[in-house]
Amino acid sequence: MAVLYVPGINPPADISAPSPAFSAGPPANVGPVIRAQDLRQSFTIGTRRLDVLRGITLEITPGEAVFLVGASGAGKTTLLYTLGGLERPAGGKVFFENQSVYDLNRRAQARLRNKRMGFIFQGYFLLPELTALENVLLPAMMGGRWGSQREAAARRAATFLHEVGLGERTHHLPLELSGGEQQRVAIARALINDPAVIFADEPTGNLDSRAGAAIIDLLLALVREKRKTLLVVTHDLGLAARGDRTLEMRDGQLVKSEGGGGRVEVAG
Repeated sequence: MAVLYVPGINPPADISAPSPAFSAGPPANVGPVIRAQDLRQSFTIGTRRLDVLRGITLEITPGEAVFLVGASGAGKTTLLYTLGGLERPAGGKVFFENQSVYDLNRRAQARLRNKRMGFIFQGYFLLPELTALENVLLPAMMGGRWGSQREAAARRAATFLHEVGLGERTHHLPLELSGGEQQRVAIARALINDPAVIFADEPTGNLDSRAGAAIIDLLLALVREKRKTLLVVTHDLGLAARGDRTLEMRDGQLVKSEGGGGRVEVAG
């Protein structure tokens, strides 16, 4: 069976063995779950340099639902991927539960993403040859000790599918599911390893307004019930207003912060 690499879900590195560079659990001293210091990122297109992140500093506290908004090209997805350990910044630091993410080796970074982060993407990233249940199980299979935990993980996956309203669709393939149903599978998959933070990149972007609102309803209900932290990139200001805090980006900088929560440096 061919395997599609999905960032944070089935990392190519061997992450089953413990790594001394990564502690798989919450820190002893409770503080910001995510802390970023002076993040910078740029890309070169031909002879032109494009500054995508321009000195972003922020903190996200445990249990917050934070929505990141802004025009296309503002840097929202780059910021989310950088905070989630998927895209190394050109400058600055990212701390996740007091660990400096990009000071870890690649295996430790992969293990951190697998154990403590969940990812939901606009394109779902479901493996077409696997059932809904099997897709949800993927992160658990990559987490080590799979043989001894297979039955417990399968029960947990079935429970999550029931919680997202797909209890009768566990053995359906992705092509047999609607877009909204596929995104619900992706939500269950993001939760399977009991992560501290859920990162969602335009999770409603491929859905109509009604299905998109239902997905946000579900996400907010699940993260609050399970006491997770949520960071969502969206262009929909109406959906973003339902979170605890809204951060607006423009030209690679944070220009507005509305709501309570952690510290943010806003460009003047």
